[in-house]
Amino acid sequence: MADDDDLNLNDDIGGEAPSSSKSGKGVGSFLPFLLKWIAIGLGAIILIVTVVVITMNVVNSNQTQTVPVPMAEEYTASKEILDWYSSLGSIRTKTSDVNPASVIVEVVLGYKKEDKATSTEITQRTIELKDFLRRYFTQKSYEDLRPQNEESLRIEIRNAINDSILSSSKIKDVRFMQLDVIQQ
Repeated sequence: MADDDDLNLNDDIGGEAPSSSKSGKGVGSFLPFLLKWIAIGLGAIILIVTVVVITMNVVNSNQTQTVPVPMAEEYTASKEILDWYSSLGSIRTKTSDVNPASVIVEVVLGYKKEDKATSTEITQRTIELKDFLRRYFTQKSYEDLRPQNEESLRIEIRNAINDSILSSSKIKDVRFMQLDVIQQ
């Protein structure tokens, strides 16, 4: 009998041939298993997408429609783009106080974009502009040159340059690239 087990002669008794059962079972049972899990994954994705779409529709239907708020023209109008004249350089002077503070200021002048006449006039009057700015800051006190007064300083300088220095053109804006006031 031991010889019969080694040779597998009793196939008809209930045993299967070892070579046929291993090769057929591996590929044949794996494909349905894989297809089953792919179908479950696709079903889950479809279910999730459906729930999300329905939920979003319910949430959005309960909200009131938003109406755009009208804005005043001053807020909707964009600021004019300017060209800037920045070749005046730094100006150093002292304030008019009893104990004068040192002032170092670098001013740039804004004018209409592509306005060659203003650019030319500013270039021709550079010496007058530097002298005016030096005198202007010499007349100011330390308190006048505080950061909270910067806006009024810019407006004063713009108006003074337009009124007394420039003749045929006007600047639109004045900015400080540097404004250092050093108390001694």
